[in-house]
Amino acid sequence: MRSEREMSSTTPGYWRRMVRRLTTDVEELDADDLSHRAERSGARRTCDCSGGEEVTVLGRLRSVELCPREAVATLEAELFDGTEGITLVWLGRRRIPGIEPGRTLKASGRVAMRDGRKVLYNPYYELQRSR
Repeated sequence: MRSEREMSSTTPGYWRRMVRRLTTDVEELDADDLSHRAERSGARRTCDCSGGEEVTVLGRLRSVELCPREAVATLEAELFDGTEGITLVWLGRRRIPGIEPGRTLKASGRVAMRDGRKVLYNPYYELQRSR
């Protein structure tokens, strides 16, 4: 049985978390969960990545689209890790099985900048299990 002192020291934190969960926007809670999951997996937070760095990021695909360019088609996906998005670009691909909105994946590559946004070209990726 826990003493009254032990219960009182854990209760404020418990209630603070409970009130936060009840009053915070669902999207914000999801972003926090994604960010914590990425940190636990050893991936870098996207907001901490800069151009030229070799990184591994983990997040959920927000959007996936085929972008027909003049020379070559590209498949582009926005990966969101709870801090900010990064664009994943696969050159010469029209479709990749498993790459679909809502899917969680871990991607590795060198960060490039395109129009002020972070991009990983032809990243190595691992599809993650849904939680």
